[in-house]
Amino acid sequence: MTEEEKRNLAFYKAEIRAELQRLEAQSTAKDVAGKSIGKHGLGYITAIVVIGVAASLYLEQEKIAAVMGLLGSSLTALISMFSNISGATPKEEKPEFAVINKLIEKLDKLDRDEPPMRVDVDGGNVTVKRGDDIVSTTNKEK
Repeated sequence: MTEEEKRNLAFYKAEIRAELQRLEAQSTAKDVAGKSIGKHGLGYITAIVVIGVAASLYLEQEKIAAVMGLLGSSLTALISMFSNISGATPKEEKPEFAVINKLIEKLDKLDRDEPPMRVDVDGGNVTVKRGDDIVSTTNKEK
């Protein structure tokens, strides 16, 4: 390979790296995190499991349960973080937003004029009237 070919090759490599960096800079944080999880996530989980196995070889039996509990909790937290970052689990709406939305719906109903309700009780028969709606019940036990 001649010197000119080597320079051209180096130039093309630099161009390709620059284009790759430009594309990565335009990626969203979620895309970048997802790619990072794909590259390193299994390694993190494997490291935690190896630490647990190594700890079980050297610790006394009474202490192993506590260490395994901590390792299990850390694995659960790590997997949960990975799934949230990668978007595998849908985000739940915060409960305070749900409460606020229900309050807004109730306040909206207060502005409307609703027809009055009337209840008639005649012996064992009950009739409820509200606007055009009528509901009647009959007591069959007399």
